[in-house]
Amino acid sequence: MFDIYTIGAEVLRAKAEAVTDFDDALRATLQTMFDTMQWGHGIGLAAPQVGIGQRFFVTSIDDDKPRVFINPEIVLTSPELSSYEEGCLSIPGAYAKLDRPGLIKVQAWNEKGRPFTLEAEGLLARVIQHELDHLNGVLFTDRLPERIRERVLTQYEKRMRA
Repeated sequence: MFDIYTIGAEVLRAKAEAVTDFDDALRATLQTMFDTMQWGHGIGLAAPQVGIGQRFFVTSIDDDKPRVFINPEIVLTSPELSSYEEGCLSIPGAYAKLDRPGLIKVQAWNEKGRPFTLEAEGLLARVIQHELDHLNGVLFTDRLPERIRERVLTQYEKRMRA
């Protein structure tokens, strides 16, 4: 099991580096990330959240298979936005509604180094966007209006002190 880094950790604010080795060590790391995500009751987990500065993440949502995205890039987003209450394993207990494109197309590689393209909508599209933000040093709270961001982070800080 990995430790999940929380807000304030430098690795969460750094842009992650591309993966170049699709080896057994990477596959073992991905499996441990799935285990860590399940332990934390999450539906997505990016490498920086476990202290790894590389461009990959895993997802596991209801009604979908567990997925691996390595060196992902969103190549298309719909103009239509969808609002949904997001949370993050790196900011435990903090939630806020956030608008994101409701449909995306992503290109990435799987754990065997094979490229794929996926069109995603709904919750899967949201999770992909959220986790890809982590690879660029962006937290979901960064996308909130300032007033709401301050309220969410103040609530989080109060919970952590309690």
